Amino acid sequence: MGAQKGRDLLVRVSNGADGFVAVAGLRARQLAFNAETVDVTNADSAGRWRELLAGAGVRRAAVAGSGVFRDEASDARLRQTFFDGVIDLFQIVVPDFGTIEGLFQITSLEYRGEHAGEVTFDIALDSAGPLSFTGA
Repeated sequence: MGAQKGRDLLVRVSNGADGFVAVAGLRARQLAFNAETVDVTNADSAGRWRELLAGAGVRRAAVAGSGVFRDEASDARLRQTFFDGVIDLFQIVVPDFGTIEGLFQITSLEYRGEHAGEVTFDIALDSAGPLSFTGA
């Protein structure tokens, strides 16, 4: 994967029909994958090196972003999804890598404003089930 424009990393939410719409106004986006390990090291472990149990533990994906509001519809959609505690279908498109799709819950939605600036928001999503990956 060569160098890519940051704005091409997209966070999209299901539009309720058969498509997705971009989370409007994002200026920065981040995707992180994590996996817990299960340590099975014991007295018989070779040379006192740690041993891990393959395929065990919990995997998760976390998405974070920040930006400005572009329209009332996208603001209302995110706000209502958060307050209703809805787990929704999201896509994260990473250019020249692929698309990650699955259920996510908004775990944080923050608003801030400075006296001489625009109102901005920060959003955090955590995966809520298995994710699919489609290569680019």
